[in-house]
Amino acid sequence: MKPLLTLLLCLTLGACAARPPLPEQLPGLELPRQFHVQREQAGQRQDWLLVIQREDGRLRWSLLDLLGIPQARQLLDGQRWQADGLLPPNPAARELFAAVLFALTPAPQLAQAYPQAQQQGQRRWLGERWQVRYQNTDTFTLNLGQGLRYHLAPLPDENTP
Repeated sequence: MKPLLTLLLCLTLGACAARPPLPEQLPGLELPRQFHVQREQAGQRQDWLLVIQREDGRLRWSLLDLLGIPQARQLLDGQRWQADGLLPPNPAARELFAAVLFALTPAPQLAQAYPQAQQQGQRRWLGERWQVRYQNTDTFTLNLGQGLRYHLAPLPDENTP
């Protein structure tokens, strides 16, 4: 019984350590937003659509393939992620969502939202975990370590002529 309890404790602590960092409070973002996401790792590339919406004080994150099939959906309610719908948990998508939130946090709110964050010129980073390089405010590259890189670019607003 004792080895089983030890194993459960280790798994619980490991899950907590693996959680992506979240801001002290949700930053003020202009929403909804849509991005084309290109994931690159080990010479492989995938393309997705990311949609971020505000709903009842929470942020809804939806990752879709190019055919519109949901790959991951999560709700962020302050300091906690919740599954949205029937999709299974997707820790890689949750890490991406948290890193995008970090990248989209307006510079004046960065120090309060992420006290350990650093920013210099067109670069922003949070320790060794996340590095962001901006081409402009809405187009950026996220480096999440181990050769994993995401390029994000906004999709045109349908209401823009």
